[in-house]
Amino acid sequence: MEAIEIQPWLFRVEPLEGESLSLFLGRFRRANELTPTRLGKMAGLGGAIARWEKFRFNPPPSLQQLEALAVVVRVEGDRLVQMLPPAGVGMKMEPPRLCAGCYAKSPCPKIEWQFKTAEGCDRHELNLLSECPSCGARFKIPSVWADGWCQRCFTPLAKMVKWQKPINFIDNLGLR
Repeated sequence: MEAIEIQPWLFRVEPLEGESLSLFLGRFRRANELTPTRLGKMAGLGGAIARWEKFRFNPPPSLQQLEALAVVVRVEGDRLVQMLPPAGVGMKMEPPRLCAGCYAKSPCPKIEWQFKTAEGCDRHELNLLSECPSCGARFKIPSVWADGWCQRCFTPLAKMVKWQKPINFIDNLGLR
């Protein structure tokens, strides 16, 4: 009798507007109960998935890698490219940052929050948070923000807006 290889069945996950590749990969893995290693093996990418979830895009993913990932996650390769930082834009990898005002309207960490050049949220004119203002815990990588709250004290991310300071608050104190 010949063994039949069974192909895994995966839930489809649609990318969100402004979503980073990091968050998308985390959401896809959680929906399909996959580890970064398993998803990397399925796409033939080895440890790249774990690296990309932490905003480590040096070297940046090649088109060939993104096309291989696109086959597994069933999202067009061009759409995956849109979730990457623009060429030449550096990423702040640790700790991840958040605009709670934006998150309250759309619970999706935006890739632009992690740009090294981002000093605050241009929509709300607030400084970005990098730790929970309630307990002081640094935020974990966005790919694990599944529940929308602080991993330590369970303060909802959307409620943290009341602690955010205006962008010019730091300038007015002369701290820059």
